[in-house]
Amino acid sequence: MATEATTTKFQNSDFRQVPQPPDFHPGGDLSPHDGLHFWQFMIAGSIAGCVEHMAMFPVDTVKTRMQALGSCPIKSVGVGHALRSIVKSEGLAGFYRGIGAMGLGAGPAHAVYFSVYEVSKKYFSGGNPNNSAAHAVSGVFATVTSDAVLTPMDMVKQRLQLGNSAAYRGVLDCVKKVLKEEGFGAFYASYRTTVLMNAPFTAVHFATYEAAKRGLIEISPESADDERVIVHATAGAFAGASAAVITTPLDVVKTQLQCQGVCGCDRFKSSSISEVIKTIVQKDGYRGLMRGWIPRMLFHAPAAAICWSTYEAGKSFFQELNDSTESGTVT
Repeated sequence: MATEATTTKFQNSDFRQVPQPPDFHPGGDLSPHDGLHFWQFMIAGSIAGCVEHMAMFPVDTVKTRMQALGSCPIKSVGVGHALRSIVKSEGLAGFYRGIGAMGLGAGPAHAVYFSVYEVSKKYFSGGNPNNSAAHAVSGVFATVTSDAVLTPMDMVKQRLQLGNSAAYRGVLDCVKKVLKEEGFGAFYASYRTTVLMNAPFTAVHFATYEAAKRGLIEISPESADDERVIVHATAGAFAGASAAVITTPLDVVKTQLQCQGVCGCDRFKSSSISEVIKTIVQKDGYRGLMRGWIPRMLFHAPAAAICWSTYEAGKSFFQELNDSTESGTVT
């Protein structure tokens, strides 16, 4: 009775609901797709990662060939030359050599990536869903953990992408030979470089994505729900392209470390970043540090668009599933 009286007391027509901005969420630290279980973030992220890398794999192959200095059969930095050389020597199948390794690594790595990002974002946001610094820091935490999962398979993938079937017959053969000839450490030879590359990449990526998404929603808040996929794809593409160009030099170093000794690539005494950079500059000048930036940007712009739209769609699916489950439980 007391509750009913209290409720009636405040149901006054003079009190009007205060309109809230599009990004307002009563819980403070919740976003429109939050309220999910940890495993749901992992599944959504895993699917997004697999779709992203499988769809854009041919472009990644071209980038790897261009960045591997002295590798066979690519001798030029030109995109057109790289494309023609792959088609001439291996046919269309050459663009997908190593895709099995990426399939094995992308799913688990992105599951870790997005789940760590969501948990970190909630922790660091301080109740402010528009905290760009929290998005950037959360992205760094996400990439450090996910790179530990992906780096070994990424190394296998890049060695297979060089197209020398005489060196490795497939994923398993590559893993066995690397373990036997170079030891387990070879799988993580580029980990430090990868983290140093992906930390700023992810910080720029996530901060730019969240800011671009918020800006696009503010332009047309009334149609934000109807244009959700377009918003996520556009913001993701802009973020991916920006971050890709900025971090290309370290990506070239990573490729050199992962492909050393294969197809004529240089072998380095250590995984020192400075040593690799010095070798690249001596061989190809400073322009060598930007080798493959065009396919890298062409990869990350659509890849980020695909990944973010797929990930947000997965989160929306689980949100609706959770809501329907809760409604059924209440009923």
